[in-house]
Amino acid sequence: MTSAPLEQAIAERLALWQEERVADRLWARDGSLWAASGKDADEVAAWLGWLDLPDGMAGQLDEIERLAREIRADGYRRAAVLGMGGSSLAPELFSRAFDVGEDGIELRILDSTHPDAVRGFREWAQSARTVFCVSSKSGSTTEPNAFHAAMADVAPALDFVAITDPGSSLAELARAQEFRAIVDGRPDVGGRYSALSAFGLLPAALAGVDIRRLMAEASTMAAACRAPAADNPGLVLGAWMGEAARAGRDKLTFFASPGLASFGDWVEQLVAESTGKADTGIVPVVGEPLREARDYGDDRCFVMLQTRDELVPEHEALVNTLERAGHPVRRFELDDPYGLGGEFVRWEVATAAAGIVLGIDPFDQPNVQESKDATKSLLDAYRREGSLPAPAPIVAEPGVAAHADPAALGDHPVTVDGAVRALLETVQAGDYVAILAYLPQDPDVEARLQGLRARIGRMLSVATTLGFGPRFLHSTGQLHKGGPPSGVFLQITAEPRRDLPIPGWEETFGTLVAAQALGDLESLQRRGRRALRLHFAQPDRVVDRLATLVERSLPATAPA
Repeated sequence: MTSAPLEQAIAERLALWQEERVADRLWARDGSLWAASGKDADEVAAWLGWLDLPDGMAGQLDEIERLAREIRADGYRRAAVLGMGGSSLAPELFSRAFDVGEDGIELRILDSTHPDAVRGFREWAQSARTVFCVSSKSGSTTEPNAFHAAMADVAPALDFVAITDPGSSLAELARAQEFRAIVDGRPDVGGRYSALSAFGLLPAALAGVDIRRLMAEASTMAAACRAPAADNPGLVLGAWMGEAARAGRDKLTFFASPGLASFGDWVEQLVAESTGKADTGIVPVVGEPLREARDYGDDRCFVMLQTRDELVPEHEALVNTLERAGHPVRRFELDDPYGLGGEFVRWEVATAAAGIVLGIDPFDQPNVQESKDATKSLLDAYRREGSLPAPAPIVAEPGVAAHADPAALGDHPVTVDGAVRALLETVQAGDYVAILAYLPQDPDVEARLQGLRARIGRMLSVATTLGFGPRFLHSTGQLHKGGPPSGVFLQITAEPRRDLPIPGWEETFGTLVAAQALGDLESLQRRGRRALRLHFAQPDRVVDRLATLVERSLPATAPA
C-alpha cells in the first residue's frame, strides 16, 4: 500500500481542486491555474489549444484521410516522417503499436542527425516509392530542415508533404517548391501536446490507423476529464504524480507491454519537458531493465501500462510486490491500441495538473532553447573558422578522450578510467544516471547499452535512463538542464564511419551532430551538472570499450 502521508496529500490536493473548480477552469483555459510559476495567465492560456483537439479536429479529419488515400492510390509504399520531439514521437508510437493494415503503408521516423543513420534511412526510402512528411511546428527547426535537404537531393518535390503551423518558413518553402500538400498544425498547441493534431494523425492515417476510432477514444476520455477533481482521471493522475514528486518519489518508472513500449518514449517527453524546470521536475524512467523489487529505492513511483491481449506476467508480479512494499503504483489496461487516444488526453491533463502541484509552467521549455543556442553558436564558429571549436580533453588515451569540467569530478583524473570512476563516485542516493549516446540507434547497440545501463543501476542502486542524441535534446534535454540537480550524465560520441554532406549547407551531418553533442555538454556544464563526455576515435566496438571502462570503474559489489 502507498504510504499514508502520500495518500493523504493526494486526497487533500483533490479536495482543494474540487473546491477551486480546477476541472472547470482548465477547460475554460484559465491560465491563472499556474500562477505560482510567475507567468502571465494569458501567456499560459495561449498554449491550451490541445484541450480542443479531441472534438475540434473533426473538420480536419476529412482532409487528412483524403490526403492519405490519394498518396496510397498514387503508388507510394512507404511513408517517412522527418521531425524531432513532438513531431516524431507520436508517429513513432503509431508505427510500432499498430499493425500496418490493408489501407496502410510502412511508416518510419528519421530523428537522428548522425550521418550513418541518415544514410541508412535514405537508402531505405529509395528502395521503394516513399512520401516524406517534413514535420516542424515552427518550420525553422534545424534537424527537419537538414533531413529535407538530404532527401530532396534524391526525391522530387511531389514526394513531400509539409506539416507545420500556418505562415511558417517551412510552409513558405513548401509553396515555393510545390510540395504535394501542406497540412496545418495548431499555433496554440505545443509540440509535445500535438499527438492528436495533424502532426500525429497524418502519419497515423498513412500507416492505416483508423483515426476516427482513435479520436472517439480521445473524446470519451476528454469528457471524463471534465468531471470534478476526485472523479477526474486526468486530475487524479496529476495529483498522484505531483504529490509523489513533492514527497521525494520523483522517478516515474514505466513498465509497458511490448506493443505499447513506445508510449513510454512519448510520455517521457511530455513529462520531462513539461515539468523539468526551475530545479524541480519529474524524472520519467522508461525502458529500464527489470530489477528485483528490493532493489528499487524510495525515490520511485510506478506505472504499468498494458493491453488486455498482451499481459506481461513478470510486470504484474513485480508491480504487486512493489505495491505490497509500500511503493506508489498506478495500473492502466487498454482493450486494444486504440485506447491510446484516451491515454494521450489523460496524460496531457495529468501533466498539466502536476505542473500546478509543482508550481511551474508546463508549457514552456527554456533550456531546450539554451541547447539550440549553444549549437548555433558552435555552427557559426564552424562557418567562420572552417572547424568546430575543439575543447581540450581533461585526459586522453589512444582511441578515446574524456571531456569534463574538472570541478565536477573532484580530483583531476590522470586516466580515462579515473575520469569515469570520478564521475560515478559522485552518484548518491536519489540521483539518476543518464547515458547520452550520440550514436546511431542500431538495435544491437541499443541492446548492449541497455545491458550497461542495467549494470550501472544495479551496482549503484539508482535509477537510470538511456537517450540517443540528438533526439533526446527535444525530449529529456529540458529536464537534464532545468530539472532537479540529481542527474549524472555520461555522454558518448564517436567519429562516424563516413560523413554525409547536407546539400546546400556548409556543414555536414557529421559536423551538425558533433556541434549538438558539444552544445549539449556545454549547456550541462553551464548549469553545474555532473557530466563526462567520452569521445571514441573509431566507431567500431565503441560499446565494448565503453563497457570495459565502466566495469573497471564500478564498485566490486552493490551497496547492501
